[in-house]
Amino acid sequence: MADWRYEEHLRAPAGKDRLPANGHDGVAGGAACGDLVRIVVAVDRDRISGVGFVAEGCGALTVCASVACELAEDATIRDAARISVARVCEELGGLHPGKMHAVELVVDAFHRALGTAVARDASAGDGADNVPPTRTLVATSGGVDSAVAALKAGPDAVCVTLELWRDPANDAESSCCSHSAVRRARDVAHDMGLPHLTLDLREEFRDGVVTPWIEEHRQGLTPNPCVRCNGNVRLDAMLDLADRIGCATLTTGHYARTTDDGLLRLAVDPRKDQAYMLSGLRPESIARMRFPLGGLTKPDVRRIAEEAGLLVARTPDSQDLCFLAGTGQSAFLERHGGLEAAPGPVHDAETGETIGEHQGAHLYTLGQRRGLGVAAGEPRYVVATDVATNVVTVGTKDRLMTDQVTLRDVVLHREPWRVDGVKLRYRQQPRRARVLSAPDPGSTGPGTVVLEEPLLKAAPGQTAMLLDGDVVVGTGTLA
Repeated sequence: MADWRYEEHLRAPAGKDRLPANGHDGVAGGAACGDLVRIVVAVDRDRISGVGFVAEGCGALTVCASVACELAEDATIRDAARISVARVCEELGGLHPGKMHAVELVVDAFHRALGTAVARDASAGDGADNVPPTRTLVATSGGVDSAVAALKAGPDAVCVTLELWRDPANDAESSCCSHSAVRRARDVAHDMGLPHLTLDLREEFRDGVVTPWIEEHRQGLTPNPCVRCNGNVRLDAMLDLADRIGCATLTTGHYARTTDDGLLRLAVDPRKDQAYMLSGLRPESIARMRFPLGGLTKPDVRRIAEEAGLLVARTPDSQDLCFLAGTGQSAFLERHGGLEAAPGPVHDAETGETIGEHQGAHLYTLGQRRGLGVAAGEPRYVVATDVATNVVTVGTKDRLMTDQVTLRDVVLHREPWRVDGVKLRYRQQPRRARVLSAPDPGSTGPGTVVLEEPLLKAAPGQTAMLLDGDVVVGTGTLA
């Protein structure tokens, strides 16, 4: 470490207590560690017009914040988005391992402030007259898929990671939208030499995804929060950010493809296909999206990452809903929705007799087989739930078979007669089907789909993805 540089910033820290009046805040640290830093960033078109900080805690926090402010002063947004832990340490000639906590907090705070300023300041926007047509915004999560998507996007790419949820009860390391994921994604982007922006959408995510998810469980439904998040929260916010920083397209690591007329297509690898989770997107949004992994398999992606030397090449895939990572659904619903465990009877659909006890009808879903605590010779499935009376009814598989699906909120992008398939669950392969009734393309309303072969009923609240071959031509919600 260059002691003279450290002492220089400690003695006369750049930006200390000089907070731009029209700036946006980023805060990191707190009572748990004793260090707290607040950085304020102001932007004007494509440049940083002002930056300052206040800090409480160790001297290293002040030194690192001073370096970050010095690097950011009058920089372009793209250059400021490249300010990393390694860059701050480099400016100081290195940093003692015991002081790395300080630089990590400073970089966290700075990027929170920068992302908020770029996303929400009316004056923010790319001032370049000739924006490269290859410039794209890449959604990164700290995993291997988005890292390879960024790699394929090229040197003009700008990376963004959304922080959607922060809860001490969660396992942040296994969540794709936590503060830990933001750090991982930022480090990966900076290692690739790409600028990275952080976008805090926790309030929008809670209001637009988590709260409806809780309320629909209260009504006895089984909602799909990922479809809602992609269709109404995440991707709209990133497309808006792309406009602000001069990116014509948005690139993601989803396994999906697109058609020339702006509709989704299924991925080449049916085991990894994620078109279902994107099916709520509008065609005008899809037309601006790029899915470089749509023609690859997962082993292909890991091989590309390893050949490129990406540290996330072997990162495990996230499995849970991002806001449930490390916590159970029952505990989450109780903590955030007040839906406490409520023991009630399990009825047999054949006899009407009580044959067991459940922990709350809102915790069970149609077709569920595991966790029923019911001993029977033939496997039993949940065939009905009633949250009003807190009764769960179980029966044999044949009671769940159906060849007709009733939908609400149907939206079609092509004529109903074009539909020849439907997918009712994320982990289920598409099934042959036709539309019996549906609103005209461009309208919204109820509909009915007839299956070529009977299928286990999917739970009310789940998404139905309607297909014309391998093209997604509409969606609806199971009624």
